[in-house]
Amino acid sequence: MSYISAQIVAEHSTATNCWIIVHGKVYDVTELLPEHPNGSEIILKYAGKDASDAYDPIHPPDVITTYLPKEKHLGAVDPKTVIKEKVVTPDEIKRQELLAARPPLDEIVNLHDFEARFAAVAKAILPPKVWAYYSSASDDEITMRENRAAYQRIWFRPRILRDVSTVDWSTTILGQKSSLPVYISATARGKLGHPDGELNLTRAAGKHGVIQMIPMLGSCSFDDMVDAAVPGQVQFLQLFVNRDREITRKYVQHAEKRGVKGLFITVDAPEPGRREKDMRMKFVDESGVKVQENQSGVKKDEGVARAFSSFSDPSLSWKDIPWCKSITSMPIVLKGVATPEDALMAYDYGLAGIVLSNHGGRQLDMGRSGIENLIEVVKALKTRGPWPNPKFEVFVDGGVRRASDVLKAIALGAKAVGVGRAFLYSFCAYGEAGVEKAIQIFGDELQMGMRLIGSRTIDELTPDFVDASGIHAHVGITPTDNLYNATCTFVGHSIPLSVHNFCIPL
Repeated sequence: MSYISAQIVAEHSTATNCWIIVHGKVYDVTELLPEHPNGSEIILKYAGKDASDAYDPIHPPDVITTYLPKEKHLGAVDPKTVIKEKVVTPDEIKRQELLAARPPLDEIVNLHDFEARFAAVAKAILPPKVWAYYSSASDDEITMRENRAAYQRIWFRPRILRDVSTVDWSTTILGQKSSLPVYISATARGKLGHPDGELNLTRAAGKHGVIQMIPMLGSCSFDDMVDAAVPGQVQFLQLFVNRDREITRKYVQHAEKRGVKGLFITVDAPEPGRREKDMRMKFVDESGVKVQENQSGVKKDEGVARAFSSFSDPSLSWKDIPWCKSITSMPIVLKGVATPEDALMAYDYGLAGIVLSNHGGRQLDMGRSGIENLIEVVKALKTRGPWPNPKFEVFVDGGVRRASDVLKAIALGAKAVGVGRAFLYSFCAYGEAGVEKAIQIFGDELQMGMRLIGSRTIDELTPDFVDASGIHAHVGITPTDNLYNATCTFVGHSIPLSVHNFCIPL
């Protein structure tokens, strides 16, 4: 077997002749540079070098072999010529110290704790770019805050004197058994926050009978996540439809052969939202600029999301739905529906369901929350026949942090809810054990909540259990607007202005 020396690779380190090493293999990525999401600088930083350490947390292991033409796979690098120096930086030492000092897992009593208590540590544990990517939302981040606030405008109407000695919160999702009316929604690039990435979710979900939605842009490969599942474990797949439909067809059909039980097609991301917190972090640092000398139009301020999110085809439309149905027998759900009109179209196209979602507030800012849209969507779907409809299920995600949120959504017509960030933060902080703790918290809160409102099973939850009359009034209990408070101040004072006063930018 002939090898390519690392010295030869190093000679190919320009924008017109760019080779990199990933996992011991050499690739010619020159032609990929102008097509790589939002610029070539991310690759050029590692031109002529081993890029494995930078590649692994961001990409599924097989993405380069899947998307790069075979003729660009140049061969194996001679391991004797590769010099890899592992330098422990002061920042890494500090990170390890902070990780060791994080709150004990048994002090976590709710899902807010993973986010709030860990957040202070996470900003130091995680590189700033990673924290910005995980926590950011689009534009002014109003929709992200509204996702949470909307649940606080729904009140319970509990029933009393019911025998609630035994309550059962198990359910089915797309015909598959689930121990919770909650599934783990797809979140990308888990290895940015923990070495085992999304495998933490797979393993914990398998132990507790919870369904995981496998993200297309996970740090772990699809097959790694399927291989980590226990026998009989149910997994769904989240999909961005690729411009190259053949790539999508092969991916979906491979997933079906591996036993995936449901396909969730993301439809609210024809292009990435402007996640400005993420963009300000400038995912590529200035150490990669030298190889870009004399180039014009190079962007170095797009952030993680825009640097890696070109997998979705902006031309995707309703006319593609029949093709999507033709390539698989898995039930298909559209993820990212926001109106009754589109919900009815999904129903009429014979799909299995929809997720009322705004991508965690990361796409269109000022979009309404999934839970608010749920009321109008269910009302519209009732015009198509009896409700609930066993052939069409509605899910909600975004802002769910309590089992009480889950109960509210189900009472209003959702089949189950998706939870993403809360599970993401749980494994960033505590690995697999953190995910198990989050699942346990959901179970504990569901038992208490169902007993207190007088519901013995999930199927007993109906709109009579809640008062959602204030859901459309976008006033009341809302999270502090930190962006407003950071940029507006009263003249001569350090206190924030009321919304009724003038705003003076700092």
